[in-house]
Amino acid sequence: MKLDDLVAIDVHTHAEVSCRQEPDEAWQPFEAASAKYFKAGKRPTIAETIAYYRERKIGLVMFTVDSEHEIGARRIPNEEVADAARDNRDMMIAFASIDPHKGKMGVREARRLIADGVIRGFKFHPTLQGFFPNDRLAYGLYEVIAEHKLPAIFHSGHSGIGTGMRGGGGLRLKYSNPIHLDDVAADFPDMTVIIAHPSWPWQDEALSVCLHKPNVYIDLSGWSPKYFPPQLVQYANTQLKAKMLFGSDYPLITPDRWIEDFRQAGFRPEVHEMILKQNAIRALRLDDG
Repeated sequence: MKLDDLVAIDVHTHAEVSCRQEPDEAWQPFEAASAKYFKAGKRPTIAETIAYYRERKIGLVMFTVDSEHEIGARRIPNEEVADAARDNRDMMIAFASIDPHKGKMGVREARRLIADGVIRGFKFHPTLQGFFPNDRLAYGLYEVIAEHKLPAIFHSGHSGIGTGMRGGGGLRLKYSNPIHLDDVAADFPDMTVIIAHPSWPWQDEALSVCLHKPNVYIDLSGWSPKYFPPQLVQYANTQLKAKMLFGSDYPLITPDRWIEDFRQAGFRPEVHEMILKQNAIRALRLDDG
């Protein structure tokens, strides 16, 4: 990344529409329910997302979510996201997503993707992937990530995916309680753990884990900052000001809206630059070259 040219770094954006494969009909009911919940419009392609961020001089971390085991929907290939990052390396980073249920085949994929030199981290969504983060089935993947000292983002808290569907689409919220990440952070101190989103209804658990474990950060994506729990803003202004990261959850929330609301949400002026850019540089090890 050309860090000096960027006004901010968004650590949480989604690859929504593949240019290499047709949409999977198994995912369409979840997408429709999600669009209703988030009041979202047309989903952009990967190329459209990159153009949107380039126009704003905002760096981005992009990933898909591999939920093939729990939902049975075909994922967007990690290689498609990686190729986009390779072509836009001045302002984009690619994370991979591998369903932990893929076991040793997943571990092989992780090693291959890292060896290709573009993937700079990994994305997990315990609710969509149907696993507790501290389940040993995922530890083979964590070992690879920790070996290379890469970050991993974990969805936490409520999930808009499945909300309003019959039985919540069969998805279970219990997997995304951030307290389960305490074990992961303790067992893999060389892996940076990023807890995604305000972790409602478990916000205090997330703050405690982040305060206790040096390798844990929180990204502030998925909500407008004006709705953040007050204790989240309090810790972002004080003890955890160096461990909070700007994330939007684009395209469900735009960085334009997020940043505008952020500047009016009670965050102290001295932490703005840290949260919007500087903390991400450290968490993603971008200053390592």
